[in-house]
Amino acid sequence: MWPLAGERGRGTSERMKLNWKPARMPERRVLEGQSARLEPVDPARHAADLFVAAQGLGADPHLWDYLSVGPFADRTGFDQYLHAAAKTDDPLVFAIIADGKPRGVAGYMRITPAHGVIEIGGIWFGVGLQRSPAATEAIFLMARHAFDDLGYRRLEWKCNAENARSRRAAERFGFSFEGIFRQHMVVKDRNRDSAWYAMLDGEWPSRRAAFARWLDAANFDARGAQRESLTDIHRKIR
Repeated sequence: MWPLAGERGRGTSERMKLNWKPARMPERRVLEGQSARLEPVDPARHAADLFVAAQGLGADPHLWDYLSVGPFADRTGFDQYLHAAAKTDDPLVFAIIADGKPRGVAGYMRITPAHGVIEIGGIWFGVGLQRSPAATEAIFLMARHAFDDLGYRRLEWKCNAENARSRRAAERFGFSFEGIFRQHMVVKDRNRDSAWYAMLDGEWPSRRAAFARWLDAANFDARGAQRESLTDIHRKIR
């Protein structure tokens, strides 16, 4: 006798169960690497150097183009932004320390432990951090903490669809493009179509191996130039 439709459905549902246990919320703790150190943002210790990195002499003139905040008219406005960032748990914002100084920020945001989903966002790198091993290691430290320590299933990266630099970075770091959310947001009175990227826990072991191989000292020559790109390493390991 054939099983009833409801019985078939229940059987399928049982087979698809994950025995899922919710992930944990990230805490205000230091994430330590070889060339990068992530500290929960503290305006008293970080504001002066971060302001120089963001808007000091020689700063990136396009740093704030696609962010929801900035540029700031003065240090007072920047400090208000940093004080607000320091008070929240979502986003949970870190100062990125490289060569002994705060040179950028990144945060965990849209944190949903019940479903195991977390996003890296609110990222900006000062000129001294851009295209450096420390910048790559900062993202690696956040990804490793999310997957290995906190138990997340999905790590997201979202950006303005017109932000070519952020999209290249997402792909270089090993995130997979999932599509464009049209008219997703209004930012600074402008429409934002959002490009969505993600990395899954099942993909993380190969991504982790690629990061480790790229960050290894043997991958850099005496001048500090990479011998093999992270993108190429991802392709080989996959």
